[in-house]
Amino acid sequence: MLGGADSLPWIEKYRPLYLDDVVGNVDIVDRLKTVAKEGNMPNVILAGPPGIGKTSSILCLAREMLGDAYKEGVLELNASDERGVDVVREKIKMFAQKKVSLPVGKHKLIVLDEADYLTTGSQQALRRIMEIYSNTTRFALACNESHKLIEAIQSRCVMLRYGKLQDSDVLARCEHVVAAENIAATDDGLAAILFISDGDMRHAVNALQATYSGCGLVSEVNVFKVVDSPHPALLLELLADLQTNKRDQAFSRFQTLWDQGYALADVLSVLFRVLTSPATKMPEDVKIYYLEMVAEAQVRAAAGVDSLLQADNLLLRMCGGAPKP
Repeated sequence: MLGGADSLPWIEKYRPLYLDDVVGNVDIVDRLKTVAKEGNMPNVILAGPPGIGKTSSILCLAREMLGDAYKEGVLELNASDERGVDVVREKIKMFAQKKVSLPVGKHKLIVLDEADYLTTGSQQALRRIMEIYSNTTRFALACNESHKLIEAIQSRCVMLRYGKLQDSDVLARCEHVVAAENIAATDDGLAAILFISDGDMRHAVNALQATYSGCGLVSEVNVFKVVDSPHPALLLELLADLQTNKRDQAFSRFQTLWDQGYALADVLSVLFRVLTSPATKMPEDVKIYYLEMVAEAQVRAAAGVDSLLQADNLLLRMCGGAPKP
């Protein structure tokens, strides 16, 4: 069951309410369904990339376990905003101490989104609260990088590792939204949504709404225009020039992208996705070499070295494909 008011963003309007609505990561969702039936939930860490349903699935679990007591029995915080030790000692501890009427055998639930942003002091304080209030309160810590949580917390939780969503899962939900909103969308438009989202459902639904709101039609051209991302077809042409050692033509294509205002990091991100796409046909050794070159350039761009000279250096090294051994 999905629902929401027309004024809501689509990512909230079509957020899953129950575990049956959650797409992808089937094994983990099945484990959560078992927990929902039995009721005795452990402390959990939900780790994985953004936009794949970590927080949504744990809130669905809480809704099914607690029923009418959901609003009183769940505290949701974003640790990237409220990450200091005072928040842990005040908000979290006060909620853990609070008496709430819950179904028999059920516990209050504290959901900490982006828990890997908690300071070390906050994590130490949280560890102690998890021990003291273990009879009445359970914790769900959603994070992108679980290694940033201290071992004392990791050892007290069950680790659930979420993976990127499959294109088929993202496409199915996008088609559901298209039908529910009765909007115009082409097949190549939905394919473009899948490409730019890269397994991130939140990004996909946001791009879908933004494209329709801005252009009235979800087509391939409109999607790349709205998300302001280089078209992958242009980068495929660039790769073809590089493989055939057409240096001047390759530099000219990149110069055009640069003049259009695309940052080096954005171009590299799309280039990496194009190279890893099964549809991109080239010798495996060349593809691996190109991926290594692009990955190195991404590291330098992330460090702030994102000039046109850096791009020219990358293209020069990629010309002619992989060097002969």
